[in-house]
Amino acid sequence: MAKLKVGILISGRGSNMAALIRAAASPGYPAEIACVISNVADAPGLPIAAGAGIATAVISHKDHPDRESFDRAVSAIFEEHGVELVALAGFLRILSRWFPGRWAGRLVNIHPSLLPAFKGLHAAQQALAAGVRVSGCTVHLVTPDLDAGPIIAQAAVPVLPDDTEETLSARILRQEHRLYPLVVRWFAEGRVAATGRGVTVKGIPSGGTLLFSPEP
Repeated sequence: MAKLKVGILISGRGSNMAALIRAAASPGYPAEIACVISNVADAPGLPIAAGAGIATAVISHKDHPDRESFDRAVSAIFEEHGVELVALAGFLRILSRWFPGRWAGRLVNIHPSLLPAFKGLHAAQQALAAGVRVSGCTVHLVTPDLDAGPIIAQAAVPVLPDDTEETLSARILRQEHRLYPLVVRWFAEGRVAATGRGVTVKGIPSGGTLLFSPEP
């Protein structure tokens, strides 16, 4: 059976990209990373992808007059590589409305909070400021509205009394590296389905939300 071809968008170190690359290298994993694109020429994640034998490309948003023309250039590269699912992995650009429309139902992102709480940047700091006792990460379908797409899966971590933004972010990141490859696997297995009420995942009784046991 042919593997699902995944394209990844990054702007920096690409730690979630690296987690997906590691997963795809495992025997029996049903997806492959077909292409990695960055809008930043010196993004640290690019040599990681190239070292794994994955095609990479740099498309600078500075070379395009508006968001949609940039997004169309990115999409064209993914299409050349036969990409079927696009995964955002630390991609620090707001997409035009065109891109989520073009890849509707096939565009995912991972965010370091239990959405819909703490959208946008510095989610861990937002969680600490709010005094919550549990935080985590969310994989969701991307829509034109920021961090507002249907939730596919979530993983929870405790917020400890002595946490800083750095320690909480690190604890959440460990769960991100578990959750993202799992969700991509679900897509490759044809288990993810968008419904009128959101997203369901075959075989997950909670209807698409997976909550890992909190770790210390």
